[in-house]
Amino acid sequence: MSETPASAQPDPQHAGQASILEADLAPVVEFRNVSIGFGGPPVLQDISFTVAPGETRILLGPAGVGKSVLLKLINGLLRPDHGSIQLFGKELTTMSEQQLFPLRIRTGMVFQEGALFDSLSVRDNVAYQLIQELVPDDEIDRRVHEALAFVELDNTFSLFPDSLSGGMRRRVAIARALISHPELILYDSPTGGLDPITSTTIIELIVKQRDVYHSPSMLVTHRLQDAFALSTHTYSVEHNCMLPYPNGETDPKTTFLMLEEGRLIFDGSLHELIHSENKFVQEFLL
Repeated sequence: MSETPASAQPDPQHAGQASILEADLAPVVEFRNVSIGFGGPPVLQDISFTVAPGETRILLGPAGVGKSVLLKLINGLLRPDHGSIQLFGKELTTMSEQQLFPLRIRTGMVFQEGALFDSLSVRDNVAYQLIQELVPDDEIDRRVHEALAFVELDNTFSLFPDSLSGGMRRRVAIARALISHPELILYDSPTGGLDPITSTTIIELIVKQRDVYHSPSMLVTHRLQDAFALSTHTYSVEHNCMLPYPNGETDPKTTFLMLEEGRLIFDGSLHELIHSENKFVQEFLL
């Protein structure tokens, strides 16, 4: 038997680099045939999709189709009746609450309406996770100031939520989600109940987070104007605001999912969404 030429022998260093690259390209989230029904008819049925590193997934659909349920499944707050859910390469469906906790720490969540604790200051709301981890106070203060500065609310450090407007509360919630530089961010209707001007401010912050930190994310919304703004705009460091992509281009890593009656009926780009021949998609876009 002839020997393999030396040039064909595997290089341990390059093999290691290939493994790292392969890990970097692995999905951050992967659903495989996931269904959940809470003991009744399916709320979500046979759902399969992935979220890639650096990808922003916008989940569209009218109220009541299971969008928020899907986010809670990603975070392990709910468990499916059937199927597989992987987060950071780990199978969630068989994990205990104790095993889930380290994965949840790696995930930032922006809940509907912000979900701040009214009895805590803005500082303690934003730092809530760090306080639970017994991070030193001076380090907490530094990181809270950094997170609040990112959402342009550093002057609210010592205030309480009841003194903030709805839009400011939502921005504080985003700061709380970003405080630990999460590897995945989940936005549950972040502009729900806000006026158009304030909604634009929130979307601008999400675009800024996407383009500065490149964190993968999933955003639930029924507002097409928000979804389209995320896809058609980029953050300009020079102007400190979001600007439209030139020549009608769209963000290559911002893609769309759409649910209808608990089923995933669309998975693709903005161009594919606009030109979809699916009747439900066409009616939703009108």
